[in-house]
Amino acid sequence: MRTYGVLQTTAGPVWVEVTTDARGYSDAVYLTTLCQVLLLNRGESPFYANYGIPSFTSVQTQIPPDLYVAQTQAQFAPFFASLTIARATAADGSPIYNISVVSHSGASIGVQVPQPLLDGFGNPVLDGYGKPIFTGVTTNFQLPT
Repeated sequence: MRTYGVLQTTAGPVWVEVTTDARGYSDAVYLTTLCQVLLLNRGESPFYANYGIPSFTSVQTQIPPDLYVAQTQAQFAPFFASLTIARATAADGSPIYNISVVSHSGASIGVQVPQPLLDGFGNPVLDGYGKPIFTGVTTNFQLPT
C-alpha cells in the first residue's frame, strides 16, 4: 500500500511516497492520509467528495468543524489500534486539532494539524498568494518498550 504526502522544505513542497513498512504495517500510510484529509476541503477531491472538512464555511461562520473532524476520526479509527482527535486552541485563538495515534506495532505518535510552516525567524512561510503554508507536524513519537 502507498500514499503520497507533501513535505515542506526550504526549496519548496516535495511529494514523498509513504509505503507499508517491512513488517507489513500500514500505519504510516494511514496517518499520512489522515493528515492530508484534514487539510482537504470538503468536496475538493473529485474521487473522495465525502472526505475533508468544510474549511471555507468554518472560516466564514467562525464555527470549528468538529462534526466533520469526528466523522474523519470514525472513518480512520479502524486502521489504528487507537485514534483520538481533540480540538485545542492555538496561541492566536484559531482551532487546531491534536491527533494521538497508537499504531498496531505499539508506537505512540502525536500530530498537530494544521500547523503553519515557520521560517528560521519564527514567521509563517507564505505561498505565492501571500497565504501561510500549513502542514501536519509530529509533536511526539514513542516506540514501544
